[in-house]
Amino acid sequence: MNDFHKELIAHTDNWVKRVIMKYNICPFARQEVERDTIRYLVIDETKIAKLADKLLEEYQYLDKHPEAETSLVILPNGFGDFNRYLEAVYLAEDLIEDLGYEGTYQIASFHPEYCFEGEDFDSPTNFTNRAPYPTLHIIREASIEKALENYNEPESIPERNMAFAERKGTEFFVELLKSCKKN
Repeated sequence: MNDFHKELIAHTDNWVKRVIMKYNICPFARQEVERDTIRYLVIDETKIAKLADKLLEEYQYLDKHPEAETSLVILPNGFGDFNRYLEAVYLAEDLIEDLGYEGTYQIASFHPEYCFEGEDFDSPTNFTNRAPYPTLHIIREASIEKALENYNEPESIPERNMAFAERKGTEFFVELLKSCKKN
């Protein structure tokens, strides 16, 4: 792993700890951080066909390594434009279906310019899915189901996060994301 990849991973790990875990954006993240079961992977590919090959390799890696609970795939090149990034999200989801991984894996998406449909770009609620870099989160469905069994009203998580983001405001999250890029 080169120094650039190490830096991207460190920034993403900071984001997981300083944003996702600290503010309970994902109530299941703390356990995985503490267990050290989050796999970080940087994929430098910019072409969709090459990205497909790398995502296939990652699904296969997760198949063989159950100790890796979840995978954060960082895409630093070629997916900075949010609409282009959405192509990567659709690809990752299509691969899950095409490879027979439905019910095994699902994708959550994070991007520095994430914007929910119908929201203004500067809306604080977008920050619930903003990350330092374009990132695909490959999640084991069985783990989600297990975690949700012990969580009261899981359907309230997105609404709670959006209300929190509205209370904190855009500037708070802009500064918070900047702080993640400091080691």
